[in-house]
Amino acid sequence: MLKEYRLINDFKRQTRTTIWKHLDAMAVNYAVYSSHLKGLAPFLTDFDVYLYCDNSSMVVLCLDCCGHHHEQIYAESDTLSPLIYSEEHEPRVSIVWKLAQAVRVVNEQLSLPVYGVLLTEADILNGYELYGQWDSYNVKVIDDFKRLKYRNIRVNEDRELACKSYVDALINNPLTASETNDSISHPFLQEDSQTEAEDFEYEEFARRLSDFINKEYDETFGSNPTPEEQGADTDDYDDESDFDADEDHTIHEEDVSFPDGEINQNPNVSVKVEILPPIPNPREELDRLVGCNDIKHCMDELLNLTSYNKMLQQFCPTVKQHVVSLHSLFLGRPGTGKTTVCKIYGSLLRQVGALSKGHVVVCDRGTFVGTLWGDEERSARQVLDMAKGGVLMIDEAYLLNSPHPNDPGKMVIQLLMNILADETQRDIAVVLCGYKEPMKKLLDLNPGLQSRFPNRFEFNDFTIDELLEITKRRVLDYGYRFVGEAWQKYVDVLSSAYQARDTETWGNARFVGNLLERIYIKHATRCVKQRIKGKYELLSITPEDIVSIEIPRPRTKIGF
Repeated sequence: MLKEYRLINDFKRQTRTTIWKHLDAMAVNYAVYSSHLKGLAPFLTDFDVYLYCDNSSMVVLCLDCCGHHHEQIYAESDTLSPLIYSEEHEPRVSIVWKLAQAVRVVNEQLSLPVYGVLLTEADILNGYELYGQWDSYNVKVIDDFKRLKYRNIRVNEDRELACKSYVDALINNPLTASETNDSISHPFLQEDSQTEAEDFEYEEFARRLSDFINKEYDETFGSNPTPEEQGADTDDYDDESDFDADEDHTIHEEDVSFPDGEINQNPNVSVKVEILPPIPNPREELDRLVGCNDIKHCMDELLNLTSYNKMLQQFCPTVKQHVVSLHSLFLGRPGTGKTTVCKIYGSLLRQVGALSKGHVVVCDRGTFVGTLWGDEERSARQVLDMAKGGVLMIDEAYLLNSPHPNDPGKMVIQLLMNILADETQRDIAVVLCGYKEPMKKLLDLNPGLQSRFPNRFEFNDFTIDELLEITKRRVLDYGYRFVGEAWQKYVDVLSSAYQARDTETWGNARFVGNLLERIYIKHATRCVKQRIKGKYELLSITPEDIVSIEIPRPRTKIGF
C-alpha cells in the first residue's frame, strides 16, 4: 500500500459523479503536469492513457471503452486475476490486471509512487467486493460510464514544470515488463488487435446513426457554418468534436442567475422555496438511474421531438413545426425518483435549447396557500416568475384542489391554467407530481388540465434487486465497502422490510437512504469507541454496523 500522497489521495476519493470535475481541476492545477498518450507499452498499448504527476508521485488514468452494455464479473482470489467473465462471452483479459501491471512497471522504472485509475464503460457486477483488493494493488476502478471515447479531457502540458521529466522518461524509454510472478502469460491474454480495428468502422457508423437520432444538440445549433466547415469532408469528422458539443452545454452557475428561493405571501409572511440548480451531465445521470427504463424511453422521445423542431427551424424555416408541450405529470409513490428525474429533466431541456436556465423550483400546497386573502395569487405569480427558464415542480399537486368549494388552492389551479394557456410563456415547464390515483381525480375535476399535461411519466416502486443496486451505488459514493457477512446481513434486513412493507407508505429509495444513514451512524460510533485509525477499517462496514429501522405503518383509514 502507498503511504499518503496528495495527488494520489485526491484521485482515490473520486466517484463517478465527481471525477470529471476533478479532471477539469487537474488541467488548471499549476503544480500538476498531465499528458495524453495513445497507449502505454507494454500493457496498455490499445487504450487512451492520461498521466498526472507532481514532484512526488504519479497517477496513470486509463479509459476502457468496452461498451456500456457489457456486464463483467471478476474472479475472486487472493491474487489479482488476469481474467474477467462476461455473460455469454468467453473469458478475456482483465483491464484491471493490465493497469496494475502498468503501475508496477512504471514504479520500477521511475522509482516513484504510482497509482492507477481505470474508468470503464463495463458494469462490474461484483466490483464492490473487490475494491479493497484492487486498492492493495494500487488501482482504483470507477465503472458504468457511457461514451467514454467521446470525452474531451484537458491536460496541463506546462513545459516549465520540473515533474514533466517523469512523463518524458516514460515516452522516451519504452517500458518493459520485468519477470515476476505477476507477469504471467495466458492464452486469453493474446488479444486480436486486428479484430478490434475492424470493429471500429462499424462502431463509428453506429455512433453517427445514434447521434442523428438521439443527439443532444448544441445551444449554437442553427448558426451558419464556417467556410472551413462547408468545405470539410464528413469522413474527417473528429470523435472529440462530438463530445465537445456536449461540453458546451456544461452549466456554470456564473453564466446565469438563479432566484434566491424566497417569496413573500404577504408583508408579514415569507416562505422558503427550494431551488435545484441544473446539473452538468444530465444524460449521464439519466442513464445511471436504476430502473426507470420506460421513463428514459419516453423522455428520449420528447427530447428527440424537441431537437427535431430545431432541425426544422434551421433547414426548413417555412415548414410548420410540431407543437411540443413540456408540461408533464410525474405519477408515483414517495422515493421512486420523481424529484431526481425532474432535476435531470430541467437540465436536459436546457441542453436541447428548450429552456434557457434548466433549474427546478420545488413547491407544494404550503408554498401558495397563506393566511390572508390574496396570498395565493401573490405567491403563485412570484413562484412562476422564479421558474422562468426552468421547471416548476409542484409536489402532491392534487392537494390544491380539495372538494371544498371555497378552498383557496383552487385559485392556484386557475392561475396555472392561465399561464399554460398563454403561448407567449414558452420558457417554462410545469411538472405536477403525486400519487397516481389522486392525480387522476385532479385531472377529472379539471378537464382543462388534461390537454395541458400531455406528457405522463409513471414511476413504479423499486424491486428488491433495484433497491440493492441503489444501495451499492450510494455506499460507493461515500467510499464505503461491506466486509465479511455484512452484505448478507444487510440483504436480510432490507428483504425483511420489503416483505413487510405497506405499499401505500413504503418509502422505496427513501427507505434505503434512511436505513443507510442509521448504519453510517452506527459505524461511526463503533469506529470512535474502538479508536480505529486505519483507512481500510474506517471505510469498512461490518455486521455489527447493520441495524434495522422502523417500517412505515399503514395509513389510518377514516370511515366505515
